[in-house]
Amino acid sequence: AEPMKPAAEARDTETPEFIWPARGKLLSGFNESTNKGLDISGKAGDPIVAAAPGRVIYVGTGIRGYGKLIVIKHEGNFNSVYAHNREILVKQDQQVARGQKIAELGDTDADQPKLHFEIRRTGKPVDPAKFLPAP
Repeated sequence: AEPMKPAAEARDTETPEFIWPARGKLLSGFNESTNKGLDISGKAGDPIVAAAPGRVIYVGTGIRGYGKLIVIKHEGNFNSVYAHNREILVKQDQQVARGQKIAELGDTDADQPKLHFEIRRTGKPVDPAKFLPAP
């Protein structure tokens, strides 16, 4: 049989398979200059789930305009960003599975309850719609 090493290496550069992190309607889409991600509507307390498996690299309120924030690091130099949460259910350095509940939707630092969701590749925001299954 072929050794498994090359497959594992190839997988590291692959794009993770993302799922929608919340069930609400899309309020606003990605725009290079005005919106670095997607805004998804919802009711306060709705579940927010990890869009792909990874490790939590940031939890907190240190970034203005994002409220209670979670950042998850994924393979292939991808990060996903979840903002405006009411309640955060994960800790820094925690491994999370795709679909695992990580937060409750909220309106911290937002005008209404919603999830602001970003996907960043090597630190640069990219349009999450390109990586998510069709709604």
